[in-house]
Amino acid sequence: MTSTESDVLVVGAGPAGSTVASYLARAGLDVRVLEKSAFPREKVCGDGLTPRAVHELMALGVDIDAPGWFRSRGLRLVGGGRTLEMPWSELTNLPPFGLVRPRRDFDETLARHAVRSGAALVENTKVTAPLTDDRTGRVIGVATDGGTHTARLVVAADGASSRLAVALGMRPRAGRPIGVAARRYFRGPRHDDDHLETWLDLGPAAYGWMFGVGDGTCNVGVALLSKAHADYRRLLRRWLETLPAGWGFTEENATGPLRGAALPMGFSRQPHYRPGLVLVGDSGGMVNPMNGEGIAYAMEAARIAAGTIVQALGPSSDAARAERLLASYPRALKAAHGGHFTLGRWFVSAIENPRIMRMATRQGMSRPALMRFTIKLLGNLTDPRGATATDRLAHALARMTPSS
Repeated sequence: MTSTESDVLVVGAGPAGSTVASYLARAGLDVRVLEKSAFPREKVCGDGLTPRAVHELMALGVDIDAPGWFRSRGLRLVGGGRTLEMPWSELTNLPPFGLVRPRRDFDETLARHAVRSGAALVENTKVTAPLTDDRTGRVIGVATDGGTHTARLVVAADGASSRLAVALGMRPRAGRPIGVAARRYFRGPRHDDDHLETWLDLGPAAYGWMFGVGDGTCNVGVALLSKAHADYRRLLRRWLETLPAGWGFTEENATGPLRGAALPMGFSRQPHYRPGLVLVGDSGGMVNPMNGEGIAYAMEAARIAAGTIVQALGPSSDAARAERLLASYPRALKAAHGGHFTLGRWFVSAIENPRIMRMATRQGMSRPALMRFTIKLLGNLTDPRGATATDRLAHALARMTPSS
């Protein structure tokens, strides 16, 4: 058995964990990342990155011009008997393109970036329990299958199930939406399609996607509320049977099995800080309820958390000041996304009704201007300076909506 000590211990090397580790190590902190698997490893995801996520990659310093990144020019929506193409918006704060990269490569790219930034990465290490101070209950480290690791602060970036948070009694909040995503890769002619395509007619609170990966394959899948469609396999199979045979989404063209995973939405696990422990990414339910996007928000939360942690653990910060700073992290998250996520929860509740879903699809797809505004709102793709009337309206809606 071994024992190590760090400034910050990060549990999980997904997008949130690797991002926070990169920023912290770059600031000079001693950071250790514990990953239960070994890279490369699979994760269930659509692999499509919106301009919000691309912005975070660029801010982190990831080379998005290197081989393996496939650019998208916009969204293509299919529903109500219509098809609507929309380029990514020209915004002052976000790049005008998206990216696609399989999580098998994406997660390792971010993890290796963290290592180059100065973080230590320990793979094949399963966290078995938190370590807490007997007197105060403060989290001071973790036990693993290979020893113990202590730190001044622990970051839980261990995904939707977040066994670390659960072990501390931090369970998902009742009433928050939980989605399910399932995807499969297929060889086919649409692998170099430069639009992220979304199908809206799969049923209440459900949609399908097909994203070209640019390497000869497409990522094809469905996202839905878990209580709306328990059988995601049947939902995907029925949808694929309606698609043109020439697209190649058939069993013989599949390159691997169908895989599914949970989507914890709308800040479903709180608080995002308790003494000694910070939650980032899926562990804190940081998936946008409106569109199922999680990577952008995981990386944004990691950046916010890192900035807070660097101040809190700086040489000029005493224990009381450090705790006040760390306690401000949940408020910063809610200021950034609380109103938007609340709108998202209301949106999800509405589209669970089949009549509302059909009406919204039919009305929206027949009115391109309305649908463009809707997509800007759903994807949180607006200019913070309110450059247009639609930007100002979207920001006003989020600002007036209470966060919780």
